[in-house]
Amino acid sequence: MKKVFACAVSCMMLVTVCGCAGSVQSSSQPVSASESTENKAEDPKAEKDAPIVYFTSDISAEGLVKIYDALGWTPSGRTAVKISTGEPPASNYLRPELIGDLVKKVDGTIVECNTAYGGSRSSSAMHKQVAEDHGFTAIAEFDLMDEEGEVEWPVSGGERLDKIIVGSHAENYTDWVILSHFKGHAMAGFGGAIKNVGIGISSASGKVYVHSAGTRTSGSIMHSDQDAWLEALAEMVYGFSSHVGKEHVIYINVMNRLSVDCDCDGNPAEPDIHDIGILAGTDPAALDQACVDLIYAAQGNESLVRRIESRHGIHTLEHAEKIGLGSRTYTLVNIDD
Repeated sequence: MKKVFACAVSCMMLVTVCGCAGSVQSSSQPVSASESTENKAEDPKAEKDAPIVYFTSDISAEGLVKIYDALGWTPSGRTAVKISTGEPPASNYLRPELIGDLVKKVDGTIVECNTAYGGSRSSSAMHKQVAEDHGFTAIAEFDLMDEEGEVEWPVSGGERLDKIIVGSHAENYTDWVILSHFKGHAMAGFGGAIKNVGIGISSASGKVYVHSAGTRTSGSIMHSDQDAWLEALAEMVYGFSSHVGKEHVIYINVMNRLSVDCDCDGNPAEPDIHDIGILAGTDPAALDQACVDLIYAAQGNESLVRRIESRHGIHTLEHAEKIGLGSRTYTLVNIDD
């Protein structure tokens, strides 16, 4: 397998990558998005079936719409836009002025579920107030999917879970835009597309079920076996994707305000690393792997890399690939060219 890595964030290019965070090598000549199909066909070593991950350095409402358009995806019915509403008072959630144009373009409903750890979003009334305070109700309809209960969807082929537990309103949507703020995470090492689905679409009891690696649905979200809960995280997303259909989900990660702390932290640490860009794709494992690789290639990454490695965060992606959720090999396409 050809293993090629982006040598630096500042020279994004189309490359085929085998996810292996921490190993960075120089790539060959830059290739624009328009040349990608022809060059892949000419290169017998290229991973022709590697999922495409699109990149733009333009972190703006316009850039977000542009990268969505690059996916060539159109929803077929009622569309949910899954975000994190962000824990008050000062978390790094994606601001309404950044995401509003995209939400309107897909005629989306912003969706969330209540938390399982307390805080300002652990009850529906408080969570709705946070959504209003943070400006989300001003740009779209807001739906707390577990406000009226939860449903179970089966998982097959997993090692930790035989079901997932999601907010009951999840069954009201045919199409999903998983819109995630990529950042560090105190328990998972990093939070991106997989975490936004695996925890974010789970109901409160479903969150405990994932965190406990399928052993219980109530009590603490802490679990003594780190790898087991990371595996459950990937399996929850596999169950979600299998149930709704891969063709009905797209994933977008915004790499700004790259704190070591999640948006569930109301007072996150200030980032040590510069904003990078927006990435999008249809494979959540490839997308998160691309983001991790960009972190490893970036200057000022020491604290965030320590957070990822101290929590063995890459194991989520290892297990995601093992169970067939996605690929850690991807083709990165810069749409700024």
